[in-house]
Amino acid sequence: MGSFFSTMFTPPPAGDDPNSAVVAAHSKAAYDQQWEAAKSSGKLVVIDFSASWCGPCRFIEPAFKEMASRYTDVVFVKIDVDELADVARTWKVEAMPTFVLAKGGKEVSRVVGAKKDELERKIGMFRSS
Repeated sequence: MGSFFSTMFTPPPAGDDPNSAVVAAHSKAAYDQQWEAAKSSGKLVVIDFSASWCGPCRFIEPAFKEMASRYTDVVFVKIDVDELADVARTWKVEAMPTFVLAKGGKEVSRVVGAKKDELERKIGMFRSS
């Protein structure tokens, strides 16, 4: 019964949704390709470091996807820390979810935790700068 109520408040992981504006990188090569393209575009990049077993990660996922569909001038990337631990280490990720905001190849900010309002505020601030 407890798991029934948990699923009401924590949506299950959606996996790779072909209709989502979020790009999921499942290999170091795919991540490197996305990162290089995003760096050269000059756009703000928001990297969602999460894990399939992380409740807060699953909770914020629908909001992250919604932001990706709304902010089409921003690149949204999702990294599973269990699949790409080396990428998570490179960005010094210590908790999930962690959202790293980068522009021009450099980190400009980060949000640690499922803090939707703070993430949206920072996206708004850095996408226009």
